[in-house]
Amino acid sequence: MSSEIKALVRSHQGESNAQIWIIGTRDQVIHLMNELYVKKVATDRAQFTPIIPAPFADGQYMTVLVRSPSPPSRDLPSSTR
Repeated sequence: MSSEIKALVRSHQGESNAQIWIIGTRDQVIHLMNELYVKKVATDRAQFTPIIPAPFADGQYMTVLVRSPSPPSRDLPSSTR
């Protein structure tokens, strides 16, 4: 594994955020990035690192979606259930 990829895998400041790796042709990667954004899996395009797919291997590109931990769930008041 290259040092560049190892740097991507490391969590930021000791946090352990979930990561989704997307690897494919440039068009596939861009399509999946857009699909995840539209379906609100990614709330901000800045969650993709790099934002523009980077060359990974011959004919392959990659990006990583770094997801922040989910906030704790809150119980709804009984009047809204």
